Amino acid sequence: MYQTIGFLGVGTMGSAVARAAAKSRMAEVILLSNRTPAKAEMLAAELAEAGATVSSNEEIARTARLIFLGVKPQMMGLVLSPLASILREREDRFVLATMAAGLSCGRIQDFVDLDCPVIRMMPNTPAAIGAGVVQYCGRGVTVEELDDFAALIAPAGLVDSVPESLIDAASAVSGCGPAFAYLFMEALADGGVACGLPRDKAVSYAAQMLEGAARMVLENGKHPGALKDAVCSPGGTTIQGVRILEERGFRAAAMDAVIAAYEKTLKLR
Repeated sequence: MYQTIGFLGVGTMGSAVARAAAKSRMAEVILLSNRTPAKAEMLAAELAEAGATVSSNEEIARTARLIFLGVKPQMMGLVLSPLASILREREDRFVLATMAAGLSCGRIQDFVDLDCPVIRMMPNTPAAIGAGVVQYCGRGVTVEELDDFAALIAPAGLVDSVPESLIDAASAVSGCGPAFAYLFMEALADGGVACGLPRDKAVSYAAQMLEGAARMVLENGKHPGALKDAVCSPGGTTIQGVRILEERGFRAAAMDAVIAAYEKTLKLR
């Protein structure tokens, strides 16, 4: 169990993971640091009952047993370089947990010039409400540490272990996927508005429909294609809509979006 955990950066993803960790109640102390102190202060106030408090990068580097790196890939070196000597001087064991796209566990070790344990995680934004996906892998981390990590962030949603060789592909699906889903949701609502629906109702219907469709896949275990066929009555309205989507290259565009995101991630290494 990680008694003291720290967050270097509490932006969109860092704050989502911090909220999940707070819900798990598996950490006695949660230290929060951010380039904009006001963000850390607001989050600390929100999570005060879970032991959250505002801290500094240096204090977190000195004291936290699990250090979450909520830092963008291009900023990682700038954040870790001033902390490298502090980390190298530590005599107790600690783990770095990075959520930066494209940066391998080995690359994080290079930034601090230290063969320390590293967990690489890829959360998505729905983790903020407990409906997210978090893939993770580790380097130099014990089974117990990985198990404690998974339990700590379990309130984020689906927490799944994958080999590091697959984590970039996984992120292109679930990490980037919410943006694709929101775009589709907005387009469905626009179509409803074009047909006369009020905007608020069109958005609500599209959002609830997508939630229900996702639950059907997760709970029934049926292939999405089979569930799609069940909606498409012979000679009915739905199959005509599917025909248009196929004609306009909907599936190919979705596949290309994932591949483009994956290829961009590889360039961040």
